[in-house]
Amino acid sequence: MTDAARFALLVEPHRRELQAHCYRMLANFEDARDMTQETFLRAWHKRETFKGHAALRTWLYRIATNACLDFLDKRKPELPGSGVELPYLQPYPDPMLPEDSAVARETIELAFVVAVQHLPPRQRAAFILRDVLGWPASSAAAALELTVASVTSALQRARVTMREQLPDRRLDWRSPATHELSDDERGVVKAYIDAHERNDLDGLASLLRDDLRFAMLPDPGTVTTTATDAVDGWVSGGLFRPGHDDWRGVPTTVNRMPAAALYLRASDASEYRLFAVALLHIADGKIAELTGFDAGGKPWLGLPPAL
Repeated sequence: MTDAARFALLVEPHRRELQAHCYRMLANFEDARDMTQETFLRAWHKRETFKGHAALRTWLYRIATNACLDFLDKRKPELPGSGVELPYLQPYPDPMLPEDSAVARETIELAFVVAVQHLPPRQRAAFILRDVLGWPASSAAAALELTVASVTSALQRARVTMREQLPDRRLDWRSPATHELSDDERGVVKAYIDAHERNDLDGLASLLRDDLRFAMLPDPGTVTTTATDAVDGWVSGGLFRPGHDDWRGVPTTVNRMPAAALYLRASDASEYRLFAVALLHIADGKIAELTGFDAGGKPWLGLPPAL
């Protein structure tokens, strides 16, 4: 067996967790996938610096974190705010996540991933390494080439921002958390799909909270902050009108969130083509946040292209 083959056998089992780590850093699945591959390339070129198998995971995380920081140095900062969603935000397919015990649902949901993007890159890295992965301050400092005092200061500032962005969420992200959807969540997803298939705009509107936050990405211009605005936008956009009224839906989960894969059939077509995937944050039996993503040309979502 060649050195390259032996190396691949060592690092490949870590691919999924490293990719989830890069996704939290970058909020974009394709960029996370690229940076994971970049991590393995850097690791191969630096393999002589690796001193022991016991620290392989830590060593790879250190390389992945710095690959993401280098990437972020080149990306123009674009924070959510003023009604504009992150234009580069992408959903994360559940089948690409590591096993359930490795990723808590709360740390991969869209709200968390978007909140993390408010943090400057090194604060972001410090927060993820310390509060999500549970690294000791000394290990995080070594990975980021900072002092322990600097990492501690960065973490404190990051926690303040995260409390502002997620005021109703816990900040102990290492605690065990459920990954399963509730009966309420499953019921709302079914009703959401049924409303599409029946062309029932009133039924769809009845599922929405009055303070709904809706966005359709990658177009940042569709963000609304009320259910009325969202429905008005769907009406003006032609939802449920001829040519845009023959829907089928499939319940699924994306980012460990309840979701619906929506398929649309054109009047001259014999099959339903994958159109969008809608991720739903459900509170008290109503949709509080609805984030839709254009699903075309994204085979990595793992959804059938047609029904």
